[in-house]
Amino acid sequence: MRASLLQIAVNEGETVESRRQRAAALVREQAGADLVVLPELWTTGAFAYEEFHGAAEPLDGPTREAMAKAASDAGVWLHAGSVPERVPSEGDGEGDRGGETLYNTSLVFSPSGDLVAAYRKIHRFGFDKGEAVLMGAGDTPVTVRLPGTVLGLATCYDLRFPELFRALVDDGAETFVVPAGWPERRRSHWTLLARARAVENQAFVLACGTAGTHGGIPQAGHSIVVDPWGEVLAEAGPGEQVLTVDFDPAAVAGTRERFPALKDRVMGLRDPRA
Repeated sequence: MRASLLQIAVNEGETVESRRQRAAALVREQAGADLVVLPELWTTGAFAYEEFHGAAEPLDGPTREAMAKAASDAGVWLHAGSVPERVPSEGDGEGDRGGETLYNTSLVFSPSGDLVAAYRKIHRFGFDKGEAVLMGAGDTPVTVRLPGTVLGLATCYDLRFPELFRALVDDGAETFVVPAGWPERRRSHWTLLARARAVENQAFVLACGTAGTHGGIPQAGHSIVVDPWGEVLAEAGPGEQVLTVDFDPAAVAGTRERFPALKDRVMGLRDPRA
């Protein structure tokens, strides 16, 4: 399987529409790949909090339209990163802004351009500010079956929560796709956590970050592909780059058979505080 991770630069000063068209053109250039991946919140920037509300769109908005067409033109499976999704809401729940809720939502398209999955990010970053208060939280792990592998979807900050990845493995995931807007100052965590999620779940990790600076935060770049043994198959540099790698999804089953650690999981451990 050939995967292309599009580590696009998200810089202040470029309009959302300009970046949308630029990303669509990059996707079209990947004809011949099996899977193409874009980063998290690439239309706005993951730290450009003040842009979320104005750039938010419904699930059938302009980004879906542009990415569906690009996936179809290139004939690829496309994980189109994530966008700020706008959903009408009632009440004053988390992320509610005057009758609507925003979500950090990933979109996956088939080679025919059909939207086959949408994943709302479960773990929101920011603690008491930013995404954590501006957006609602998803509550459902999502997997997508491709020819040859099953994708498990996670987004950026999700990478710090291994229980989500265990849930995805239980749902059949063999390849984790993690779009992100990871800051440069924590780049060492990015690499460490990507390798850890691969090793502990005996799965491939395709982690696609952004380059550039948005919201005043320099981005880490360094998109990375890790195999089920934790070996780095490919890693990008800090700038805008297309990282293309060939990998064998069958290696997951082989690894799990030769070193069957997942079979030794102990489920339902008692909480010692109980």
